[in-house]
Amino acid sequence: MRILIGCDTFAPDINGAASFAKRLGAGLAARGHDVHVIAPAQAHRVGTFAEVFDGQTLTVHRVYSWRWLPHPWLRFMLPWRMKANSRKVIDAMHPDVVHFQSHIVVGSGLAPVAKSRGIRIVGTNHTMPENVLQHVTIFPQPMLDWLARVQWKAAARIFRMADVITSPTQSSASYFEKMTGLTQVVAISNGIDTTAYTPEFTRQPDNRVVYVGRLDEEKHVDELIRAAARMDPALDVQVDIVGGGEVKQKLRDLAASLGVSDRVHILGKVSDEELRATLTRGTVFAMPSRAELQCIAAMEAMATALPVVAANAMALPHLVHEGENGHLYEPGDIDGLAAALTDVLTAGPEKLDRMKRASLEVVAHHSMAHTLDVFEALYRGEPVAGIVADPVSGPETITAPE
Repeated sequence: MRILIGCDTFAPDINGAASFAKRLGAGLAARGHDVHVIAPAQAHRVGTFAEVFDGQTLTVHRVYSWRWLPHPWLRFMLPWRMKANSRKVIDAMHPDVVHFQSHIVVGSGLAPVAKSRGIRIVGTNHTMPENVLQHVTIFPQPMLDWLARVQWKAAARIFRMADVITSPTQSSASYFEKMTGLTQVVAISNGIDTTAYTPEFTRQPDNRVVYVGRLDEEKHVDELIRAAARMDPALDVQVDIVGGGEVKQKLRDLAASLGVSDRVHILGKVSDEELRATLTRGTVFAMPSRAELQCIAAMEAMATALPVVAANAMALPHLVHEGENGHLYEPGDIDGLAAALTDVLTAGPEKLDRMKRASLEVVAHHSMAHTLDVFEALYRGEPVAGIVADPVSGPETITAPE
């Protein structure tokens, strides 16, 4: 098939939506499909390029974009340029299917053009407007609330054009339906290549907690640093924080003010090899974010056989089963987070081994191969076995609307 994937954020950006689109495109290309991507240009590198991701060559159409100055990396395409480029790319490549990853800019350009050409459309929602608007701090909260409502209405208008709507987990799909009034949203895991990670069962010499993700306010990484400061000094807890973002210096300052700078290591952006090595060195993975629509980083940790301690919010309870492969804590409860981390770090060999194996069992339901199977079927309009959010419930058969 000729497949056009539309992204408001794409590699080299590091976030869940960009990572999913990259892996999806590369996985489809490896199966012999002709994959094109339309995405923001980086540093005004505008044009069509052959770009290699995960060993696969994709045709990437880079559209002129502006950087949102308050944010360290976020770029956005201009709506009128997106519409013109949508027509240009679609009419040049004649895709069999258009798969947009966001309604905000790329979907608003691609969906109407694809609809008018009679092309099959799949729309995947990775965003919550409330999170995006946290970067617009120049506006008062009442205006941000109003803008969130406007964005949800825009999402409903754009996604209504899609033949199929998907979201990474059942909880995110249900939330999307609640906020847009749309129905029959299919929950399909973002998926990861579990074979790229090596489960480690040897007890590590350090009590090391790992976080991987953006360093933005919405991720609440400060809670992890505050929890580390409250844990028993005898544990000598080391915290490895992987990722970049607007609050990186703020987190360093917080660690210094709490007297834990020597135990909090902000590693910044790292290579895939360094990421896997960091996970292997870890004892437990922590995710304090309250707005994860799935959390690829947690799944990568689980594929390395790490127990996970996470906020009891959004999709995280679908990955973390309390007392089995880790613990959930109530968002904002620093003492609860510290206690949960302490429980894992002080667990005996048998208990820790049991948690590690439980993580592997949960993540096994999220293989990238199955995710690719599902999307290929959706692209063709075939019935699919969707990967639902909670693996305990098992997969459910969903018929894609015609």
